[in-house]
Amino acid sequence: MVPEMVREPAVVAVFGAGVMGEALIAGLTRGETPATPPGTILVADRVKERAEKVAAKYGAVAATIEEAAARADTAVLVVKPQDMAALLGAISPLLGKDSLVVSLAAGITCNFIADRLPQGHPVVRVMPNTPALVDEGMSAVAPGPSCDEEHGAEAVRLLASVGKVITVPESYLDAVTAISGSGPAYIFYVVEAMIEAGVLLGLPRTTANELVVQTLLGAAVMLRDTGEHPTVLRENVSSPAGTTVAAIRALDDHKVRAAFISAMEAARNRSAELAGGA
Repeated sequence: MVPEMVREPAVVAVFGAGVMGEALIAGLTRGETPATPPGTILVADRVKERAEKVAAKYGAVAATIEEAAARADTAVLVVKPQDMAALLGAISPLLGKDSLVVSLAAGITCNFIADRLPQGHPVVRVMPNTPALVDEGMSAVAPGPSCDEEHGAEAVRLLASVGKVITVPESYLDAVTAISGSGPAYIFYVVEAMIEAGVLLGLPRTTANELVVQTLLGAAVMLRDTGEHPTVLRENVSSPAGTTVAAIRALDDHKVRAAFISAMEAARNRSAELAGGA
């Protein structure tokens, strides 16, 4: 009887041990049955001490960039856009011909990466957001032309460890960047304004902060769990001639809705500029 071949566990190499890289490693290794065994996660960073610190924290393995590239079944690139070309130059000759490359760098297209790798190499581009740090991320995955279904599924599996994931065409990613990629900043901006209003109205800052944060959390859960359209939920709070109607009218008078749309158009346009200059 011929013994059954035992397949070695796939190795995930994370290049970049900054905030987002660490968040991904934390998600992959969390729980009694982690999404990826810590011993199969390699951490590489141009600052050796940073890679060693993150690896030790999560039970992963610190490696040089060259070692990680040579061993990676999946290479996750979590570096600044301006550092991407140099990283690709270092790892391209060492990657296995079937290894998957997943990029989390803003504005770096699949073509930019593929052009710096051996021909036909599978590349997936991802737009995550910062709530991944608390396992509530929203990531959009865009498989490149050389990817098959399995490649896309692997990218989804990795990002699902830190939140929700959708798969979109790469042409959507500039809009995704404007909505969910930059979106947390818009929410924080509104929260700041509401807290300042609370202070102006005479509340202690700590009280205003608690009121606003819980209100935001409760509203978000209602949107998610009720399935109701936001217009319906807003109208449910808006009694005729009441306080909410007065507030909404003031927002409309100041064209807040139009300002938000313009802001997201500006973010989309800037994302496209960055991608074009990559």
